[in-house]
Amino acid sequence: MKLVLDAFWRAAAYCLHPRVIALSVLPLVLMVVVSLGLGYLYWDRTVDLVNATLQGWPFVTSFFTWLEGFGLGGFRSVLAPLIIVFLATPLIVVMALLAVSVLMTPAMLHLVAQRRFPDLERRHGGSWWRGALVALVATAVALLAMVVSIPLWLVPPLVLVIPPLIWGWLTYRVLGYDVLAEHASREERRELVARHRMPMLAMGVVAGLLGAAPGLLWVSGGMFVALAPVLVPAAIWIYTLVFAFAALWFAHFALAALAALRLEREPPPAPPASAPPLLEPVEILPPP
Repeated sequence: MKLVLDAFWRAAAYCLHPRVIALSVLPLVLMVVVSLGLGYLYWDRTVDLVNATLQGWPFVTSFFTWLEGFGLGGFRSVLAPLIIVFLATPLIVVMALLAVSVLMTPAMLHLVAQRRFPDLERRHGGSWWRGALVALVATAVALLAMVVSIPLWLVPPLVLVIPPLIWGWLTYRVLGYDVLAEHASREERRELVARHRMPMLAMGVVAGLLGAAPGLLWVSGGMFVALAPVLVPAAIWIYTLVFAFAALWFAHFALAALAALRLEREPPPAPPASAPPLLEPVEILPPP
């Protein structure tokens, strides 16, 4: 726990480093351009498609009629955008995590290693293609888990628990590999993951809970759909900062754990014992 908390505060402090702030601009700009571009091209068509689908369901039509009886007929125009935003949120989260993993994590890892662990040997136990494979497989599993768990989200407490758990597991899988790929050997990485699986998973879940903050923006987006061009970049910026912090947290924790593992396995050599004198001192007596 001490190692986790120490890495937490160090990561929070590093988030204020000018290099980290500068690095966060690129994924933010990239994701905002992609998100707003897709919204500009496909938003109206997607809203019409969702509305047409909803009108084909009799129980939805009855629900709208019931709302109109209470003077809430305007909810009909808000439901389709809410559904689209709800379905797009997992994709935005995954894009943010992968963008931070590719565009920010290597540079932030180098910053942490340079400032805290300059003497830590790099044994290159991972590779970029293995990291990409781990990220793709973990992302597919996380998205599948999100789809399967959607019915459970109707239970109010579970909607606040299940998504952060899934995003936490995804964060742990992706960043847990990335921060150790360059410095640890394959055997060291496996041992560290086996030793610290639960702390690293807990760190990922905390990052997932922090990433749930943009949900407040989505609620506002449902009330003020016209503000979506402002709310979407704000949410993406929050996701980017959360995952950047998570990458720094994992980097500080994993490199410190690796240094401790090597110190345990390969203790520094004992200083050489002082060599005994070659000749015993001889007492010289005065002549008789």
